[in-house]
Amino acid sequence: MNLKGNGAVIVDEYSKSSVDNIYAIGDCTDRLMLTPVAIAEGMAIANTLFNNKPTKPNYFNVPTAVFSTPPCGTVGMTEQQARASNLDVDIYKSVFKPLKHTLTRRDERTMMKLIVDRTTDRVLGCHMVGADAAEIIQGLAVALNCGATKAHFDATIGIHPTAAEEFVTMRTKIG
Repeated sequence: MNLKGNGAVIVDEYSKSSVDNIYAIGDCTDRLMLTPVAIAEGMAIANTLFNNKPTKPNYFNVPTAVFSTPPCGTVGMTEQQARASNLDVDIYKSVFKPLKHTLTRRDERTMMKLIVDRTTDRVLGCHMVGADAAEIIQGLAVALNCGATKAHFDATIGIHPTAAEEFVTMRTKIG
């Protein structure tokens, strides 16, 4: 079986190794080392081998989170990735004190950022540092996988007062 220099199993787009009847998924392939990704890879292999439906795992717009204090979450492209891909992008960023802390007087801040393709208006990435980042980013992953545009975000009515509503009220470009 062929391995990378770091010991990871080399597989094709259907998770098949260099040995005809051996497939590999999860951390041993060093693609995206996340449990839900390994589950999706296993489902793709099952469809390919047992349902006669060749299926490739989808590694695009996989949401991730770091459960730190404060937590952070991200889905899609970063600003640096979009620019490195020579995309013409608009960047929207908001740093604010969540409204719920006006009563608690806590000095917690939240940061949110949208990466938007200027040519197509498609939202390429959503990033957040702040309370409930993982929960909010999970929902935004659905929107990105459906091809949501900035106009779709702008036309969405937010739930007030939540931090999440900031993603649908950002109007000022920073770059």
